[in-house]
Amino acid sequence: MKIRRIVTGHDQNGKAIVKHDELCNNIISRRDFHQSCVVWSTGNFPVDNLDVNDGNSRDVSILQKKDTVFRIVQYEPGVAPRNHRTETLDYAIVMSGSIDMDLDGHIVHLNQGDVIVQRGTIHNWINHGTEPCVIAFILIAAKPIDLINKTLLAHG
Repeated sequence: MKIRRIVTGHDQNGKAIVKHDELCNNIISRRDFHQSCVVWSTGNFPVDNLDVNDGNSRDVSILQKKDTVFRIVQYEPGVAPRNHRTETLDYAIVMSGSIDMDLDGHIVHLNQGDVIVQRGTIHNWINHGTEPCVIAFILIAAKPIDLINKTLLAHG
C-alpha cells in the first residue's frame, strides 16, 4: 500500500507551506490480508492547527473523547474477519474496489465512490472480490451507544 500524504502548515510569517510530502511510513497489519496507515490524528477538539506534532505518530489504538483519526485501510480478497464496534462516528469513502459491510448479518455491498456514515454499529468488512478494496476513514470519538438499558461498548 502506497499512500502519499501532503500536510500543509504555515511558516513564521503566516505564509502557507507544505510541511510533509511523503509516502506514509507507518503501515501496519493487524490480521491477514489487511493493511492500514494513520494519515493524521488529533487529540484535542477544537483542533489546534498550529500544533507542531506530526499527527501520524500518535497512539490511536484507544481513542479519547477529543480524538480524531484519518486512516486509510486496504482490504485484500479473503481478509480475515473482524466483527467489531467502535465508540466513534466514522465517515468512510470507498476509494477503490468493492466490499461487503456486514451489519449484524445484514450485508450491504459497496463500490468505489460509495460513502458510509458508521454510527457505533457492530460491523465487519468482507472482500469476496478479486481486487483489493481501499477505504478512507475519518473517525471522531463519540459517546457509547446506550439502548434498552444496556451500554454497547467498543469491542473487537
